[in-house]
Amino acid sequence: MILGFNDCLALSALTEEEIDAIAQHENLTEMVALELGNYLIRQPDGCVVIKGMILDDIAEAEAHGNRRRALVLKATLKHFVDTHPDNPANA
Repeated sequence: MILGFNDCLALSALTEEEIDAIAQHENLTEMVALELGNYLIRQPDGCVVIKGMILDDIAEAEAHGNRRRALVLKATLKHFVDTHPDNPANA
């Protein structure tokens, strides 16, 4: 059996929007970003790294005047913080 993106996404602790932010930040395909995010979320400082990526993406979107993208990323960041409340990165 071969697992596709949606199968792997369902097994991860991240949303598609969070994976998209990682992909954008690291210039990766969605599948590679999913693998990276899945690895990071399980590391002691992984949430700090992912949160930083999303914050960087927000700053880049705002710097380029892409208000819509910045708003999507801000909602993504809020969801990330809300769904990982026990992580020190989200305090």
